[in-house]
Amino acid sequence: MEQVVEKEARVSSAVPSIRSHCLSPARARLPIDAAIGPSRYARMFPEIPSLEADEAFLHALGASGGLCDCGDVGDTPQSLASVSAGWPFFGQFVAHDITADRSALGTHVNPETLRNARLPQLNLECLYGDGPVAHPFLFQRDDPAKLLLGEDGADVPRNSEGIAIIGDPRNDSHMLMSQMHLALIKAHNGFVDEAHEQGHRDREVFDMAARELRWHYQRAVLDEFLPSLVGQPLVEEITAEGARWFRPAPDVIIPLEFADAAYRYGHCQIRQRYQLNNETEPVPIFPDLLGFRPVPRERAVEWELLFDAPGAPHAQRAKKMDGRLPRSLIHLPVAITGECEVDEYHSLAVRDLQRGQGVGLPSGEAVARYMGVTPLTADEVGLVSTRWRGETPLWYYILREAAITAAGDRLGPVGGRIVTEVIVTLLDRDPGSVRHADPGWRPRKSLIELLGWSAGPRNLGGKYASRGSGPTRG
Repeated sequence: MEQVVEKEARVSSAVPSIRSHCLSPARARLPIDAAIGPSRYARMFPEIPSLEADEAFLHALGASGGLCDCGDVGDTPQSLASVSAGWPFFGQFVAHDITADRSALGTHVNPETLRNARLPQLNLECLYGDGPVAHPFLFQRDDPAKLLLGEDGADVPRNSEGIAIIGDPRNDSHMLMSQMHLALIKAHNGFVDEAHEQGHRDREVFDMAARELRWHYQRAVLDEFLPSLVGQPLVEEITAEGARWFRPAPDVIIPLEFADAAYRYGHCQIRQRYQLNNETEPVPIFPDLLGFRPVPRERAVEWELLFDAPGAPHAQRAKKMDGRLPRSLIHLPVAITGECEVDEYHSLAVRDLQRGQGVGLPSGEAVARYMGVTPLTADEVGLVSTRWRGETPLWYYILREAAITAAGDRLGPVGGRIVTEVIVTLLDRDPGSVRHADPGWRPRKSLIELLGWSAGPRNLGGKYASRGSGPTRG
């Protein structure tokens, strides 16, 4: 699943852009488009028949003026959820860490031909690439355990044409994403400084710092991100009892129901506008925060405006999950989509719906019945006005399920279980993950503290630590 946008142009007639390629492990002697070993996609529920929806219906549902278009409705208390606005961007970062599908957007795709250019692990591959030996261009010359920073440490490193020199070009698709990448570069470098101060040998420092950041990141996924997305009880159930439905064998795969439906929930959480700092006015994510270029000073992010920090006023809230996307995602810039022969493909909602149709996903109702969950009614799904009489595309169903069962604050029983089972299983099947750490290991920093490592006390809780929470930002 990718969150918010995909850089790659997924139009079958388009010529792939070099920027759509992602670095991944063991690629040194392979063509840039080669997949790595068994890393692939497959159906989570292969027994359930695919939904065959009319493409005109999909385009009408997701295009400008359709049910997925929330138009110019502002960020009002009625449209906003209880979760902070930064979480869908963290979810996007996680998506780029575990999945990279470069296939073109098409009507019918054989899932067996799809390959994942990422290892199915939450291992920060999108940050580290192949490490300081295989990918030295990501690291500093004087201290090769440290990741490279851009000018004055205010941006990711870029070449003379402004193209980011990072482990995954998609992390430069918009300025919130590139600055989250930058913040985690700085967090890694902070762990490197700690290892040096503790007297560890130079050859050990990178591995120690990378392990610390990976484990902190993974604990943030388990302890902060997933509870905000699916609720603490479901996280506790699956971490204690294991997955009920996602049990891949022998190799770990990424389920299409996850990548092309459930984990695209975050597109629906994007606000109309974001206040990045206390000096500038709120702006939409596109075109104002379009990436693939240096980040100007006035676009610098103060993370406590997007994530709740101890003692600080509550951050901006994410939009409710209700099946509708903001105008900036219904009208994606050409820099994101590439040139499209089908005009509707400029809508991220149409692309999500088309992707699910292309890989043969089942309907949301069919998955609910299979899982033993009472499906939503036709009135709850809300497609009656479209004159479509069939069942519901899985992606849209999961968003409507969130709206009906959880007031748009978190995923419902179908979407929540798919997402949680996949992420927990990826961690359980990775012997290097925090799920296999020494029981005595504990994280020393929360996500907001990692993001604010070198940004001063404002983001680390130092300024706010002794104060109670302030008023909520819109």
